[in-house]
Amino acid sequence: MQRTTSQDVLSEREATLRALLLRGMNGEAAAYREFLAALAIHLRGFLRRRLAQCPDEIEDLLQEVLLAVHNARHTYHAEQPLTVWVQAIARYKLADHFRGFARRDALHDPLDDDGELFAEGDTESVSARRDLGKLLLQLPERQRLPIVHVKVEGLSVEETARLTGLSSSAVKVGIHRGLKALAGLIRGKGNDEDR
Repeated sequence: MQRTTSQDVLSEREATLRALLLRGMNGEAAAYREFLAALAIHLRGFLRRRLAQCPDEIEDLLQEVLLAVHNARHTYHAEQPLTVWVQAIARYKLADHFRGFARRDALHDPLDDDGELFAEGDTESVSARRDLGKLLLQLPERQRLPIVHVKVEGLSVEETARLTGLSSSAVKVGIHRGLKALAGLIRGKGNDEDR
């Protein structure tokens, strides 16, 4: 008698979900609904383990992941493992969630001591921001915008690509070349690269 291992169970679940997805992509609406319902169960567990500190966020994020899976279903190839494809989408959405959560937390940071607010000015920070702004204005737009959106504002490469109309790889290249050009400007060499 052969023992069933946890790996066997996972492989069987993957095969079942994969078959439902493929049938759904071939027009079987009932199979697709069954795929999404079964996937939701697994994703809920995946998200619950990662969002233990904020359980109220799980259902909203689950819906975002399911919608992303639905919108990206045309990118799934039958020969690739379904788990890897779904986890990539879920991890991307989870990273977006944590990035947004960090921004919200920063915006709602309570002031501990009202007197501290006016105790000291942050003139160094203001000066640094002004100097960075001047340096960035010397860069061509295809370098400046990716740096501003990704490095200064904290957007993802994909969000920046959508916002600027550049491809993701062009955003990455723009950041790399722009940072190199900024380093040159700071050292006083000017920006000769790729204007």
